[in-house]
Amino acid sequence: MKKSIITVVGKDTVGIIAKVCTYLADRGINILDISQTIVQDYFNMMMIVDMNNAKKPFGEISDELAALGEEIGVLIKCQREDIFDKMHRI
Repeated sequence: MKKSIITVVGKDTVGIIAKVCTYLADRGINILDISQTIVQDYFNMMMIVDMNNAKKPFGEISDELAALGEEIGVLIKCQREDIFDKMHRI
């Protein structure tokens, strides 16, 4: 399974989860786990997704998610699980 980590951070507005999840579903990306919280007016979401059936290459999806984030006023980052794990090792 090719897992990736998607993080979404920014000012809370209506529809952030819907837009990100719709983007993923339209491209064959399955959400395995999701956690979201709002601290004061700031939205924070972390998702673990399965990219096995993605309809586009990882780099293109990552770029499109970043563009979607700009469009809706949040920062969206997508990283491969193995890279994420190595970056966050203690």
